[in-house]
This record gives sequence, structure tokens and C-alpha cells, in this order.
Amino acid sequence: MTDIVSSPISTPSVPWLERVQRVVTAFAIPLAFPAVLVLLWHLASTYELMPEQILPYPAYVWDAAVDAIVGGDLLKQISFSAGRVTAGFIAGAVAGLVLGFAMGFWHWLDDHVRPLFTAISQVPTIGWIPLLMLFLGLGEALKIVIIAKAAFIPIVMNSSAALRSIPPGYLEVARIFRFNKLQRLRLVILPATVPPVFTGIRYGLTKAWTALVAVELLASSEGLGYQLNWARQMFWLDTMIFSMILIGLVGFVMDHILARIEVRLQRWKLTD
Repeated sequence: MTDIVSSPISTPSVPWLERVQRVVTAFAIPLAFPAVLVLLWHLASTYELMPEQILPYPAYVWDAAVDAIVGGDLLKQISFSAGRVTAGFIAGAVAGLVLGFAMGFWHWLDDHVRPLFTAISQVPTIGWIPLLMLFLGLGEALKIVIIAKAAFIPIVMNSSAALRSIPPGYLEVARIFRFNKLQRLRLVILPATVPPVFTGIRYGLTKAWTALVAVELLASSEGLGYQLNWARQMFWLDTMIFSMILIGLVGFVMDHILARIEVRLQRWKLTD
């Protein structure tokens, strides 16, 4: 008799089920801690651990969010803030990339510019608002310049550092293959500088968004920062908390979009 070795029956994998599991895992882990915070918030409000005038019920904040969405005021305020941060960030990013790469390419320029640039960068962005008010007033120009300055500083610093951190071996390979300047820039320099440059861009966007909220708090009659300040003045704590949550969510979405773009630009990298 011959022995029959039985092999275990393998269950075929279901592609759509695997995708659903990946999506659930990707969302469940980041949402776990916020869910715990909301639960603690609900318990603190339910058992009156803090007065309702200081910590409103989560349901009140939800109602304020629904009213803002249904009334159309939320979309209007987001559009004001989004337009400002887009214009200011693009201006600051373009100027920052140009100066940062120039400082990285030409050491003499870096030696002349860096001391003044370092001194200017030490002044907080919000500290420039009183001075710029004298020249630009309280209009849109003030907000765009403040946002651009906030994005400009980290992008310059990371861009110049990115060029200096290119491994010498990369440039040596380019020399061996006799790449011209354009090929060296396109095939060696730009791919090697993507991670640090995008780190600066993402950090610059974060600084630009926080600067936007700050300048809208101080000198604006519309936008998410203005909505936050108005809710504080009127003591509408539910609207104030909702505005804070919304500001954080919008900033998170913008950073996530840039992170996805960075991944797309680094498809050439080998994965383990």
C-alpha cells in the first residue's frame, strides 16, 4: 500500500477582502487615540467633572458643526482661508526653493546670505505682523506676505541642506557616465534631494497654515481663524471647539496630500 500524504486545503485569497482589511487597519489605528479622547470628553461632560460652560457636551459641538455645514457658512470660511494659504504658500515655496537651491549651488552666496537669513528666521512669524501692518495695512496683502514668510524659512533651510547632503558617490557616477549639466540635474540631483526638500515643503505648509490662523485671529473679518476668535469673544464654546477641530483636520489633509505626492516622486527607490 502506498501512503497518501494529505496536504492542507489552502483557502484562496479574496483580493477585495484584503483591500478592505488594509483600509480598515489603516484607518482604525490612527483613529483609536482620537476616539479615546472623545470618549473621555463625553464621560467628563456626562458626569459633570467640568462645568458645561467650560467643556460643552460633544453633542453640542456636533450640532454646531451641522449648523455650520447646512447654513453654508463653513464652506465660505474654508474658501477664504484656503485661498489665502494657497497664494501665500505658493509664493513662499517658489521663493524658498529658488534661494535654497542657489545657496546650495553657490557657496559664496550661502556665506553672504546665511547670517542675515538666520537672524531673520529667529523672529517668530507673528512678530512681523505689527511692522508689516504699517506698510501693508490690514488687507489681503498682509495675510499673503505673513503666510509666504512662514513657508519661506523652512523651505530655504531644507533645500540648501539637501544639495549639500547629496552623497559624493552619486556625483562620481554621473561624472563617469559623462552626464551633462541637465542630465546631472534631472537624473541625480533632483531625485536625491526629493526627501529633504519635501520635508521642508511639508513643514513649510504646516507653518503657513498656523500663520494663516494667527493672522486671521488678529487682522481679519473672515476665515477659520476669524471664526475661532469670534466664537471665543461670543463665548460660543461649541463653535470654538468645532473650529479648532476643523483647523486641525484641514491641516492634516493638506499634509497627507503632500505626503502622497512625495511617495509618488520616490517610486524609483528600492523597497526592502
